[in-house]
Amino acid sequence: MKGLILSGGKGTRLRPITHTGAKQLIPVANKPILYYVIEAVRDAGIDDIGIVVGDTEPEIREAVGDGSSFGVRVTYIRQAEPLGLAHAVKVSRGFLGDEPFVMFLGDNLILDGIKPLVDEFRREGPHCEILLARVPRPQEFGVAELDGDRVVRLVEKPKEPRSDLALVGVYMFDATVHEAIDAIRPSARGELEITDAIQQLIDRGRVVKHHLVTGWWKDTGKLEDLLEANRMVLTRAKRSMEGDVDAPSRVEGEVILGKGSVVRDSILRGPLVIGARCTIEHSYIGPFTAIHDDGTIRNSEIEHSIVLARCVIRDIPVRIEASLIGKEVRIQRSQLKPTAYRFMVGDSSLVDVL
Repeated sequence: MKGLILSGGKGTRLRPITHTGAKQLIPVANKPILYYVIEAVRDAGIDDIGIVVGDTEPEIREAVGDGSSFGVRVTYIRQAEPLGLAHAVKVSRGFLGDEPFVMFLGDNLILDGIKPLVDEFRREGPHCEILLARVPRPQEFGVAELDGDRVVRLVEKPKEPRSDLALVGVYMFDATVHEAIDAIRPSARGELEITDAIQQLIDRGRVVKHHLVTGWWKDTGKLEDLLEANRMVLTRAKRSMEGDVDAPSRVEGEVILGKGSVVRDSILRGPLVIGARCTIEHSYIGPFTAIHDDGTIRNSEIEHSIVLARCVIRDIPVRIEASLIGKEVRIQRSQLKPTAYRFMVGDSSLVDVL
């Protein structure tokens, strides 16, 4: 059985962060989302993985390499344009051959992994198995309609959903999916929809099973979902103090402090993670915060946030919370007079000012 991970797409809902980087490499608890996906596929007993890439291919290649650091083999498959999930399968046909495969969207997280689901697919041998979860806004997802225990209809992002069962970003197929994809045409939004391909399987009498996910799952395509993923992963953090903390500082709860990091006269209240070579001085770092390597925080407070590498936050008089801060960002209080706000802000940004 092979693995197919989709890491194309433009990440428009996470701009401006994704103007300069792949959304699948945004870190959750200081580890790129894509790494969790690769590990989940590997832990399900699959070591031959294709990664579908687009414009961010060089960045994905640099981060993942040949897969040996994960104990897998990685083949990169170019998708020139993000023309739908079924199109991604279509361009991957040479890699997949006629083998069954699991397709995993590279910005989705399933906290408990997928091994039991892959084992079930291997054991029972349906033509397709889909994962479903109940969601509050099904119109934002592909939606499944059931008749008892049978999947009868799938609709991509319906305006008026007929159920609250959303397709989770993990699918399992045998080779019959290829003939189903060949039979469909682009949707109104110009994409080959995987929901249409699965509907073809249903209409042709193929066996399409479903599994209701009751554990934690998240599509991390939006800021609030990314922060929720960060929070959930950090709930499993175990204290690890490899940096230096002085006597006046307080460390409470499950805190991970990386090598070479220094904490002076500050409060760290976990669960949280601080990467390597960070400097924390006269500050409060609150729960569910992830600060990546080489960051500096002085005279400031922050919680429930993700701070990427090499950021500087200084002398901020109000607590920062529920924020995603990109690489090499500097946030500081100006000492200049007359008092004024001064911004350099990219496209699609949000700035809240008191």
